[in-house]
Amino acid sequence: MRFLGQSATAKDISPRSPRSIFSTERLIWLLLTTAAIAGSLFLAGYGQRSLINWGGWPQFWQFVQASLHPELDPVFLRLMGKATLITLAYAVCGTGLSLSLGLLAGILASAVWWRTLWPRWANLAQPAWLTVRAALSIPRAIHELIWGLFFLSILGLDPLVAVLAIAVPFSAIVAKVFSEILDETPSEPLQALVNTGTPPLSAFLYGLLPQALPNLLSYSFYRFECSLRSAAVLGVIGAGGLGYQILLSLQSLRYEELWTGFYALILLNGAVDTWSGLLRRKMGFTSRLDLSTGQPRNPAAQAIARDSASSRVEHPSTAYWVRFSLAGIACAIPLCFWSLRLDWTHLWSDRTGMLLRDILTQAQPGIVTIEQVRSLADLTAQTLAMSVLAMVMAGLGGVVFSFLAAQTFWLPGGILYPIGQHQRGSVGAWSLLGTSRLVLLVSRAVPTPIWALVFLYILFPGILPGAIALGLHNLGILGRLMAEVNENLEDEPVRSLRSLGASGLQTILYGFLPQNLPRFTAYSLYRWEVCLRETVIVGLVGAGGLGRLIAEQLSSFDYGGLVVTLSVFIGLTFVADLISAAMRRAVR
Repeated sequence: MRFLGQSATAKDISPRSPRSIFSTERLIWLLLTTAAIAGSLFLAGYGQRSLINWGGWPQFWQFVQASLHPELDPVFLRLMGKATLITLAYAVCGTGLSLSLGLLAGILASAVWWRTLWPRWANLAQPAWLTVRAALSIPRAIHELIWGLFFLSILGLDPLVAVLAIAVPFSAIVAKVFSEILDETPSEPLQALVNTGTPPLSAFLYGLLPQALPNLLSYSFYRFECSLRSAAVLGVIGAGGLGYQILLSLQSLRYEELWTGFYALILLNGAVDTWSGLLRRKMGFTSRLDLSTGQPRNPAAQAIARDSASSRVEHPSTAYWVRFSLAGIACAIPLCFWSLRLDWTHLWSDRTGMLLRDILTQAQPGIVTIEQVRSLADLTAQTLAMSVLAMVMAGLGGVVFSFLAAQTFWLPGGILYPIGQHQRGSVGAWSLLGTSRLVLLVSRAVPTPIWALVFLYILFPGILPGAIALGLHNLGILGRLMAEVNENLEDEPVRSLRSLGASGLQTILYGFLPQNLPRFTAYSLYRWEVCLRETVIVGLVGAGGLGRLIAEQLSSFDYGGLVVTLSVFIGLTFVADLISAAMRRAVR
C-alpha cells in the first residue's frame, strides 16, 4: 500500500492510449461486474418465481391517489411543523458535532500530517496512520440507525439518541473524506515553509489548511444534506421528527397524512439543497462532493471558482449575503442545541452505566454453529446482491438524469439547446429541467425505509423491494451529483462537436461521456459503499438480508448473536471498500 499523500507522477496523469482504455484489468472488472449483476438477479428471484404482488395494487393505487389531497387540518399541520423543526435541529446538531470531531480525526488520519510533524519517525508514522484509519473504519461501517437503536437501549427516548446516532458514524466518515482532501491538496507550499525553518505545526496550519479549506467547506455543506436525510430516517426507531410522523401515518394507513409528511420533507430538503447550492456558488465552490479520479482538476471548474471568487469582490451584496448566511449558521447551531434541551449528563449517569454493563455482559457471542454460518453466508450474499442491484439502478438512472437536470444543457444558450430556436421556445426546456430536478429531489428526500414499505405493497417480500428502494433513493443523490459534473465540464470541445453538426445524442456519447465517465464511476462506487451500509435499514422493515436478521436479534434481545451479525456486516463493508478502491484505480 502506498503511503497516502504522495504526488502523482506525469506517468499517472498522462493521456492514455486506445489500447490502455481496454486494458486487461478493466476487462476483468467488467466481467466480474457483469457476473455480480447476473448473480444478484438470480438471488432476487428473477425468472424463478413471481415477484409482483398483484393483490396489493388496489392499496397502492389508494396511496397514489392520496397525493392529490393531503391532510391540511390546521392541528395536524402544526404537528408536522413542529416535527419539521425537530428534524432540522437533529441535523444541525449532528452535523456540528460530526464536523468538529471529524476535522480533528481527519487531520490525524491524513498521511501528510504524520510526514510533516514526525519526519524523523518515518518508521512509526505509517503504522500510526494505518492504526487511526483502521479505528475510524469501525464506527463508519455501522449505519446510524443501528447506532440509534444502541443509544435508544441505554438512553431511552431522548433527543440525545438522534444527535449521537448521527454524530458517531458521520464523524468517522467526515474524518476519512477530510483526510483524503488534505492528502490530495498540493503540499509544495507546506514543504517550502518547513524547509525555511517554520515549525511543522505552523506550516501545516498556514501552508496546507488554507488551500484545502474550499473543499473542506464544500463537503461540510454536503454532509449537512446527508444529516438531514439521516435525521428523517431515525424517526423510524421512534426518535421523533418527520420520519416518526410519516411512519405512524403509514402504519395506520392514513395516506393523506402520509403525503402531508412527504411534502413537508420534500420542502425541507428542497430548501436546504437550494440554500446550500446557492451558498456554495457564491463562495466559489463548484460541486457538493469532489472525488479524486486520478485526473487533473477540471480547468472549467477551476475557472468557475475563480470567477465566483472575483464576483464576490466586484459585488458587495454577494459578500454581504455570504456573511449573513455564515452568521446564520453560527447562530443556528447553539440555538438548535438549546431547543432540543440535550442533557449530556445522561451519558455518565448511573442508570446509563448499569444498562451499558448489562448489554456488554449479554453481548458475549457464543459458539457459532454450522447452521448459523450457512445462514449468515446466505444473508450476506442477499445483502451484497441488494446493494449491487440498487447501485446499477441508481448509477444508470443517475447518468440519464445528469443530462436532464443540468442547467447548462437544455436552457437557452445551453450546449444542447436547439440551434436557431427562438428564446421564447424555452418553456419546454425549463419544464424539463424543473421536472427532472423535482424527481431527483423527491426520490432522495423520502427515507429509504419508507420507500421499501411502499414497494412492499406491490412486490413480494425479499431483496427486490429493498433494492428498488435503495436504488430510487440513491438515484436522487447520484443524479444531482452527476448533473453538477456535467455543469462544470469544460464545454469548448463539445460545443465544437455541436457546431460541426453533431446531434444531441452524438454530443453526449462522444463529447460528455468520455470525459465524465471516470467521475460518474467514482461517484457510483462511492455511493455503493454507502448503499451497502443502508441495506441494514431496509432489512429492518422486512426487505431481507442481514438487516432482517439484525431486526430479529434486536427484538429478541439476542445481543450475542447481534455481535456476530454485526461483525460479519462490518467485514463485508471492509471488503466492499477494498473492491471499490480497486475498481476506482482501474477506471482512472
